[in-house]
Amino acid sequence: MRRAIPVVTQKSLTATLRRLERNGMVERVVTSTRPLAVEYRITPLGTSLQELIDALLRWTTATMSDVERARARFDDEA
Repeated sequence: MRRAIPVVTQKSLTATLRRLERNGMVERVVTSTRPLAVEYRITPLGTSLQELIDALLRWTTATMSDVERARARFDDEA
């Protein structure tokens, strides 16, 4: 995940993954390889959010130009 989202700090990523684990969205699995590795897997509870996330992505894609125009108007008035 760190390579996929290079702007996120390791500290922020770790904190987010721990919150997701605490809330039952992901599970942390420590592999017994050398060196030790940690994997995070989405749980059934986490998977149940997929439809909502997809809907939010569709909404964001459809309305982003409106959001950008609203931001520009706001910034022009400030």
